[in-house]
Amino acid sequence: MASTSILCINDALTDDELRSILAKVDTDKDKETFGLVCKRWLRLQSTERKKLAARAGTHMLRKMADRFTRLVELDLAQSVSRSFFPGVTDSDLAVVANGFTCLRVLNLHNCKGITDVGMKAIGDGLSLLQSLDVSYCRKLTDKGLSAVAEGCCDLRVLHLAGCRFVSDGILEALSKNCHKLEELGLQGCINITDNGLINLGSGCKQIKFLDLNKCSNVSDAGVSSISKACSSSLKTLKLLDCYKIGDETILSLAKFCDNLETLIIGGCRDVSDDAIKSLATACRTNLKNLRMDWCLNISDSSLSCILSQCRNLEALDIACCEEVSDAAFQNIGSGEPGLNLKILKVSNCPKITVTGIGILVGKCACLEYLDVRSCPHITKAGLDEAGFDFPQCCKVNFNGSISEPIELL
Repeated sequence: MASTSILCINDALTDDELRSILAKVDTDKDKETFGLVCKRWLRLQSTERKKLAARAGTHMLRKMADRFTRLVELDLAQSVSRSFFPGVTDSDLAVVANGFTCLRVLNLHNCKGITDVGMKAIGDGLSLLQSLDVSYCRKLTDKGLSAVAEGCCDLRVLHLAGCRFVSDGILEALSKNCHKLEELGLQGCINITDNGLINLGSGCKQIKFLDLNKCSNVSDAGVSSISKACSSSLKTLKLLDCYKIGDETILSLAKFCDNLETLIIGGCRDVSDDAIKSLATACRTNLKNLRMDWCLNISDSSLSCILSQCRNLEALDIACCEEVSDAAFQNIGSGEPGLNLKILKVSNCPKITVTGIGILVGKCACLEYLDVRSCPHITKAGLDEAGFDFPQCCKVNFNGSISEPIELL
């Protein structure tokens, strides 16, 4: 009887063939299982891993760098609930810069211990980096972040929210070195001024997302320069509590940025009806999210224009716009197609009543969240008595007991 030989799969397949098999495995869990077969498969699985979330620690990071040699995305972010934990240090960043040379995405959100020394290491070692989040890393200054801009010229995404020592210097460095920048978060960077934004726009003309929330020292001159420089790309602009912003910014957006999808101008109290009408007309096809709570000059005429022109609007916040009344909704004609609104916030609008809400509900079949807190003429009993047919999935917030959706926050 002839003997039959058993062929081992490791003898039959090359590393490249095994990598092709691994590439067809869908879930991370199944990829981990692949690595449990044998040491060879574990080595291949490790070298092909692209994403990793980990805790800090120099020794552990060195081990991971040796194992995950082709890592593209590394998440070392620290949660607020673990603020007592020492977190990432400059020494850890030196290991990251030397060991993960293929890295494209690095998340250091809330890693409060790192300084400019660690940023210089990142700039020197990670030339392929495209996305960096150092939000709430409060020790960082222009010096360290400029080193990142100079060393990581392919940077596309940079988030600096809460970095209180950041000023116009980083914007100048980005303008000179990072011409592919698309997303920049500067929330709460109060030392950013118009000069910085003007410099930024001179070199970075592909910005799609710009968050200037609570940047209280920027005004129309700086933001208008960005809208002109990035006219073909800008889609999201956040200006919450930028109290120096007025009509000039809104009119500049209307003139240059008809691709705008999201605009947050809550707290910009100098914005007028006429400017909002111009914006609604110019951006009527693309505008999806509009937050203008506490814009005290907004009245029925501009809101009516928004609702009639911006038929693709999905989220609208007009909280504390005290002059808005039911009349704003009267021009939503029965012959017009329905609105796509999913989120509507009208809290603290004392002139809006059940009648106005009824008109809106009749035109918003997709409505998911309605905020009517502190509207004295809108109560649960009043809506029940009127018998409005709310969409089944719609949540109505009367007193703050319902968590708000993340849109527009």
